[in-house]
Amino acid sequence: MDNQERLLAGIVNRVNAGLGKHDFEAGIYIRPLVSNRSFFQTPAYYGLTPDHPVNFTVIHSSLAGSYFAGKCAVSNAAIYRTDIRGDELKRKGQAVSPGDIKLILKEDETVRVMDSCLINTLVHNNSHDLSCPEDFLIQNVAAMPYANIHGSRVMDCFLGPFSTVDLTTVRNCLIGAWAYVQAGELADRVIEPGEILIQVEGAFEFHYRFPAQALANYVNQEPGREPGGFLMDLVKAREEEIQGLFKPGRTGPAGSHHLPDGSLSPFALVKGETELGPNVFVAQRAYLENARLGPGANAQENCWIINSRLAGLDVTAHGGKIVNADLGERVFVGFNAFLYGQPENRLVIGQGGIVMPQTIIDAQEPLDIPANSLVWGFIRNQDDLAGQSLSLEALAEVKGEILVGDMRFQGSGAAFVEAFRHRIEHILEENGAFFDGTQKRGHAQKSRDMAFLVLPPCPEGESAGLFPDLQLRSPV
Repeated sequence: MDNQERLLAGIVNRVNAGLGKHDFEAGIYIRPLVSNRSFFQTPAYYGLTPDHPVNFTVIHSSLAGSYFAGKCAVSNAAIYRTDIRGDELKRKGQAVSPGDIKLILKEDETVRVMDSCLINTLVHNNSHDLSCPEDFLIQNVAAMPYANIHGSRVMDCFLGPFSTVDLTTVRNCLIGAWAYVQAGELADRVIEPGEILIQVEGAFEFHYRFPAQALANYVNQEPGREPGGFLMDLVKAREEEIQGLFKPGRTGPAGSHHLPDGSLSPFALVKGETELGPNVFVAQRAYLENARLGPGANAQENCWIINSRLAGLDVTAHGGKIVNADLGERVFVGFNAFLYGQPENRLVIGQGGIVMPQTIIDAQEPLDIPANSLVWGFIRNQDDLAGQSLSLEALAEVKGEILVGDMRFQGSGAAFVEAFRHRIEHILEENGAFFDGTQKRGHAQKSRDMAFLVLPPCPEGESAGLFPDLQLRSPV
């Protein structure tokens, strides 16, 4: 057994120990995904900007094909083709306020990944766990392809393919494929495949679960096999081309696109007749083909915008995919949502629409979603849309409980709508959509001149595929 195999075996044991109550074996899901030894040989990249201090530590880890930004510390971890984006980490001296309490950070916040295996995973910071605001921790975690860990401390957990944990501290949990949870805190739970849970204690709860067979046609995972399904097949067909952007010496697409006051990552794939307006932010691993993004729109990690038009100030959250669609202004497409129109069955979403995380719209006929609508679930035609959508105005009137098809909402609809609207504005602001030339800089402006350190793995021997231990720091 070489050092790479020992690393994986140790991680599997720790994840299994943390999930002992669930009688779960992580190795039978991890090993089929890392069986190709060439998988380990791609360099990793660390981003440098004047706005973020250089601080990166690696100890006994494999980082093949991964991307890091911000203050990160990685130890005894296998991080493959994964993005760890710490561009919103809180800084020393910054005040955070849980209710009436005011906390001052003693040091810069750090993303710490320990004893974990993350495969094609997106990690974004902005943690809301104030039990230790300086430490954004991912420990004893196995995350399958295209899972999202967003602002969530995660410990002793397994995340299935295309799952999302969002602004939630998660301990000792199994998160199923295509599941989404935003609940503040979760412990010793099983979130079933396709289960969507958004919960703010004392305010509201949104709950929906996909039909099991319908979901399995798009995303599924069987023990001992790689994840499958229609969506997984689509993604895998482009996976190697996108990963090819991480080959050393490649400069990326930015030089060939005029992008006023915006940012197009050199690790984004751009094809066809693509137009990008001012203050657009396109993150690494985004895929744009015959796309038009209006002013202030963004496409985050693992997003696809294909044969589609976004009017402007549109948010496509991590993993969202938009194909053959036309979006009005300020449309929010949630994490991993799959909007799949056809040339003859285009999808139209009116201004101010909200597409819930993990929604699947596979249009079998032309679909026109009215402005200011909330959409969720599994939609193929107008009948499906009628049973899985609601105007935001009607939802804001809800006080108590409402059932719409298989969706159950309890609490204050007005609070739910306001929380979403506030979050969308926050995302636009952080991404630099409102930059006026001098003020309101965001990611679109701060990452325009990002440079990258190329970090190669050990090429051969017992430690082949592992990366040298290192520590990078800004000059004092």
